[in-house]
Amino acid sequence: MKLTSPVFENNGIIPQKYTCQGNNINPPLMIRNIPNGTVSLALIIDDPDAPMKTWDHWVMWNIKPVAEIPENSALGEQGKNSWGNNHYGGPCPPNGTHRYFFKLYALDCDLNLSRKATKLDLEAAMENHILESVNLIGLYQKV
Repeated sequence: MKLTSPVFENNGIIPQKYTCQGNNINPPLMIRNIPNGTVSLALIIDDPDAPMKTWDHWVMWNIKPVAEIPENSALGEQGKNSWGNNHYGGPCPPNGTHRYFFKLYALDCDLNLSRKATKLDLEAAMENHILESVNLIGLYQKV
């Protein structure tokens, strides 16, 4: 499985448009080579460089297998991010350049989670259901 974005390269700079200093909308993501038997996809975006703990920017599951997650669109059910919101929250590092991990999972089932679910809840529910996973890393530093 392959995950790319037409607006930034792996380990490249995420455009300001997709951050707290821009429109704060999700960047478009392209998905290729989804494994056979995939029933749904899950997506986690987090920042392991946050000062106190890994900061969760987007938690989404039950995405039907698609070739693209378009800009500014949620195609699945959304859980709570670290701000306590059920939507995408763009990069907004307090200082320095941070890494943002876009983690995509191909699952053999749909998941039964509530809107109160966090990244930890999603990770627990995905256990033993992951067919394949892939990462895309974007970088951002406030200007």
